[in-house]
Amino acid sequence: MRIRYSLLAFSLLGAFASGVSADSRAFITNQLDNSVSVIDTKSQQVIETIKVEGKPAGVALNQPKKQVYISTPEGGGFAVLDSEKLTKLTKVKVGGASLGITADRKGEQVFVADWYENSVTVFDTKNFAKIKTITVGKSPSGMTVSPDNRWLYVANRIDDSISQIDLNKLTIRNTTKVGAHPFGIVVDSQGKRLYSANVESDNVTVLDARSLKRLATIKVGARPYAVALALNDSLLFVTNQDDSTVSVVDTTTFKQIEVVAVGDKPEGISTHPDDQNVYVANWFDNNVSVIDAKTLKVVNTIKTGEGCRAFGEFITR
Repeated sequence: MRIRYSLLAFSLLGAFASGVSADSRAFITNQLDNSVSVIDTKSQQVIETIKVEGKPAGVALNQPKKQVYISTPEGGGFAVLDSEKLTKLTKVKVGGASLGITADRKGEQVFVADWYENSVTVFDTKNFAKIKTITVGKSPSGMTVSPDNRWLYVANRIDDSISQIDLNKLTIRNTTKVGAHPFGIVVDSQGKRLYSANVESDNVTVLDARSLKRLATIKVGARPYAVALALNDSLLFVTNQDDSTVSVVDTTTFKQIEVVAVGDKPEGISTHPDDQNVYVANWFDNNVSVIDAKTLKVVNTIKTGEGCRAFGEFITR
């Protein structure tokens, strides 16, 4: 297995930057700085740093309302940011330790996972009133919503399971076992497959997104944390915390085809709207690596704040 090491390939950067949307921004949580770095993905530079107290970690996007939600595990809730003006609008109290956070596809609801209370709380996005609290498995972490806005998927880390919540009823439809300590999850653009990064078993579980039937188990690096898809869902990218690498998996064969070296302790990962450039938050190196999904090389490294995690979908469209 070849490993491609991180290089500042500036010759590729110009071509990359010319093909992306000027409006696209990456919101990177800096947990140790109590801040969020905003990267303009065209210039590949941090254009603003927003103060967010409470050890910010998770990121969720509300594209219709141009808002970004930042979970604050030590703040007991989440902050609401304006994704265009780059200002903090308000903060919402949840209780416990909020980490995983996501929004529905219509921008009408935001879901917050409480690590200690073993629950997901649902808020409307009009005035952030609480709609319901749903009990799930132990230590809920990563969450994602199906493209048709029908299902919310929740990774229950301590229970080694994934829960599927019916968004019409706000009740659990199904729960299935995966690998050891699932954390980051992603569903493909067709809503057919769900991928779970399992931290303690060093693998990824592939599920049928409707039935939650297990389709495959893929061996990756040490302590896989989060996952993202690129190139029309043909490639899966997995951050391996203890290897300082990203595994690249062919989603047709379910085989790891490459390992890309990035910064120290990679955690959050998200794909740019161009479906080609994959951003990786490196917690210990305080920077973001940008991987070209076609060449499987790091084409840039962007300095952020201290302890960047960016757990969730963090690049606006």
